Amino acid sequence: MAQKGIKTVEDLLSFFPYKYLDRRQLDPIGDLRTGQRTGTGQRTVIGRIVSSGIVLFRNRRRLFEILLADQTGAVSLKWFHFYPREMQARFQKKAVLMVSGEISFYRGEPQFVHPEVQVVDEELMEEVRAPGIIPVYSQIPGLGQRTIRKIVRNGLDRNGLDRTGLDLFHFEEILPSEILQRHHLPSKAEALREIHFPPPERELASLNNFRSPGHLREIFEELFFVELGIAFKRQTTWREEGISFSWTPEEMKGSIATLPFRLTTAQRRALHEILVDMKTPHPMGRLIQGDVGSGKTVVALLAAIVAIRNGYQAALMAPTEILAEQHYRTATQLLKPFNLTIGLLTGSLPAPLKTKRQSGIRRGIYSLVIGTHALISEGVEFQKLGLAIIDEQHRFGVLQRAALKTKGNPDLLVMTATPIPRTLAMTLYGDLDLSVIDEMPPGRRPIRTEVVESKNRSYLHARISEVIGRGEQVYMIYPLVEESEKLALRQGSGQALKDATRMHAELTKVFPRWRISLLHGKVPSEEKEEVMGRFKRGEVEILVATTVIEVGIDIPNATLIVIEHADRFGLSQLHQLRGRVGRGDKPSRCLLVSDYRKTEEAYRRLEVMTETQDGFRIAEEDLKIRGAGELMGTRQAGLPEFRVANLLRDQEILRLARGEAFRLVESDPLLSFHPALRNELQRKWGERMTLAEVG
Repeated sequence: MAQKGIKTVEDLLSFFPYKYLDRRQLDPIGDLRTGQRTGTGQRTVIGRIVSSGIVLFRNRRRLFEILLADQTGAVSLKWFHFYPREMQARFQKKAVLMVSGEISFYRGEPQFVHPEVQVVDEELMEEVRAPGIIPVYSQIPGLGQRTIRKIVRNGLDRNGLDRTGLDLFHFEEILPSEILQRHHLPSKAEALREIHFPPPERELASLNNFRSPGHLREIFEELFFVELGIAFKRQTTWREEGISFSWTPEEMKGSIATLPFRLTTAQRRALHEILVDMKTPHPMGRLIQGDVGSGKTVVALLAAIVAIRNGYQAALMAPTEILAEQHYRTATQLLKPFNLTIGLLTGSLPAPLKTKRQSGIRRGIYSLVIGTHALISEGVEFQKLGLAIIDEQHRFGVLQRAALKTKGNPDLLVMTATPIPRTLAMTLYGDLDLSVIDEMPPGRRPIRTEVVESKNRSYLHARISEVIGRGEQVYMIYPLVEESEKLALRQGSGQALKDATRMHAELTKVFPRWRISLLHGKVPSEEKEEVMGRFKRGEVEILVATTVIEVGIDIPNATLIVIEHADRFGLSQLHQLRGRVGRGDKPSRCLLVSDYRKTEEAYRRLEVMTETQDGFRIAEEDLKIRGAGELMGTRQAGLPEFRVANLLRDQEILRLARGEAFRLVESDPLLSFHPALRNELQRKWGERMTLAEVG
């Protein structure tokens, strides 16, 4: 059970069923014929697959049909909308199915059309004919479903009767009674019993949709403790002493006037929100969220000027050396009128140069320091850090964010070009105020996006030739650096994933007239700089790369990006990659290369990319498809994996839980009158959310 993270009785009782089977009403298949006399209706049967496959219907229309049988008869299951590979893999001969749906008749024979189907484990066969609702748990090697249920029941019964064992998890109620009453939620004991062993009168849909009273209570509790930690952190921040930066509207107008372009309305709004925060005597914590190319960095650099004018240093931390170097070039160019000394600190700098830069930071020679994780290493000390800026925040964890804060308790400004669904932002960044730059600078053209099947190489090569023939440039993106046993993943067809190193050699043969360069994370820093410099100057027509170019690369003359094995990337990552083109005034195109019709998920993901360039809609779809943990790396960000809550499905519960948590902390800032909540908060979230003042 430890393989599933089950080490205590509490873990056991929090190991919830992922679905439920309805055994209250089960019809023999032979009895379905009575429907001819009594009319159609919802029926449930169980049987074994006799045959399955694609058959031709009228007008050569295809359908997927299963013949299901038990000892009393047979019935047809039919789907007119389906994905062949998925259906054939899921429904194999002799598999046992439980089928629910409306029964109808075709030429006098009973049939289910698009029914609800569950594949039943052989082990459950004896139980399926017993009345009741059967919970089904995710598999534990070596333990059958019946054994798991027996262990869970013992855990529930022992905790209901035995109050002497110190190691037992007791049904102590932690949530305040007024909150339970306000939202009509059951007690902890009632919730756990209902989830594991539902009463026969409970609706099956409410259980399978995690909407039974027991599920709603457990979802609320999970989200409540996340929001309670965030509320506690926010009010703790407001009690801290920070820097009150002074600035005047005239000074800001003068700073903005030095820019070679006009700020958008959204940029001006975000800048104003940041400047208001910087004036308060408490540490700022603000997230700037804006799509690719919306101009977040310019806003952050203007905030840095305010800190520097007040006699402080500013630091900008980026997740990759390429992005840090890009920011360094941008800052050097835009801030030239201010005559600042700007330093770059990355891990790959030669040791003597790194030591020299660290000394300059410590002595205050550098007003603005730009770098990677190297900024939070032990050897880096700032003379007087006033503003910390973190780019692509989702790539850093809470602890890394906290590490930069320890360099002097500066104001904190974090940026992301990955649009975050509001529900996720409330959870991951709930301790930060939010500024949204939802307007693109004038002149940015939409990027035409299309999906190309991988076998259609002639079409790809023709598009590449067209672009280069116009004097423009191309990105070719691959998921792997090089072929290796560890990374030579295989697709459903058995074809190995293409890698950048091999494809660089192959494309050199396909396009012998053009200059082609290779860029990936293993390329030394000096060589990366040289490759990017040549590409930017137009000395290279095709840049073959991995996702190392995902953020921060700004080449207006690059108008085509080809992303191989696009179905292997998340939507938000595809959106980021697509943002490498369309950065000038020329029409741009993104080609997503994939055998995308093989799975429904890949098809959905890539179709979304062709339909919209709205980063927020893309982020919502990514959350639906992949879930919060994979999308934003919640484990890295400091949050545990939710056992039962789902940030997309449970938006309304999250809103209620957040309201209750913030109200409670407002009325009882130290949780002095709620010691049980205080202890539970420390136990669950103390270390992960760096709630130093809890407990």
